[in-house]
Amino acid sequence: MVSSRQSNTIAAVGTALFMGAVFLLLWLITISWEKEPEEEGIEIVFGNQEQGGGAQPLVSEQLPVPEPKVEPVQPAAPSNNDLMVQDDEESLALAKQREEQKRQREQAEAERIAREKAAAEKQAREQAAIAKANQLGSLFGKSGTGTTGSGTTQGEGSSGVTTAGKGTSGGNDWSLKGRKLLKALPKPSADFNQEGVVVVAITVSAEGKVISAKETTGTTISDYATIQLAIRSAYKAEFNFVDVPDKQFGTITYYFKNK
Repeated sequence: MVSSRQSNTIAAVGTALFMGAVFLLLWLITISWEKEPEEEGIEIVFGNQEQGGGAQPLVSEQLPVPEPKVEPVQPAAPSNNDLMVQDDEESLALAKQREEQKRQREQAEAERIAREKAAAEKQAREQAAIAKANQLGSLFGKSGTGTTGSGTTQGEGSSGVTTAGKGTSGGNDWSLKGRKLLKALPKPSADFNQEGVVVVAITVSAEGKVISAKETTGTTISDYATIQLAIRSAYKAEFNFVDVPDKQFGTITYYFKNK
């Protein structure tokens, strides 16, 4: 019979042979086995990019670019040329202002001279008219046609005193040499509140009608309405007829008194 020691030895040798055969088989399988190629697919991401699979590219943080530092510009000190230009501009402005003031003074002076000249010419024309009227009156007085003689007369026509082509009628005076009033001198209406004198220069036709009347030198009232009352009354005056082709000039003086 085989002893137990021999049996153990035989079992150990058999196990070793078995393990060697298994090891050899595995080694052969490992060498002969070829790795199959891995199938490629399409990666699908579900959800947002952060939750989806796959590697995300790293984004470099954008650093702020520092702004260039701007140095404040200091205003340059005015140069001599700038001061000269400023002085020149002020001088020109002052010169222009003085020139404008001078022009205004000259204009005002010219207007004053023109007014004085117009007033002098007006006065000269009126004086010339009165002188001409006096001259014509003298001529008419010498001819004896339709004239009054020297002395004083009273009658219905003049309603007052008449002496050598002038007289008083109703408290007002008239002067027209060589003529006499045919009726009392018309008086202005009583709707006035002025006190003073209005002298009216009149132009009388050969028929004795007043064809022109205007206020003249010697008037002391400046109220326009009162002056117009005197002028309208002067137009109503009637003088005797004179057989001459020329006009005759005279005056009517109205005296206004407040009541």
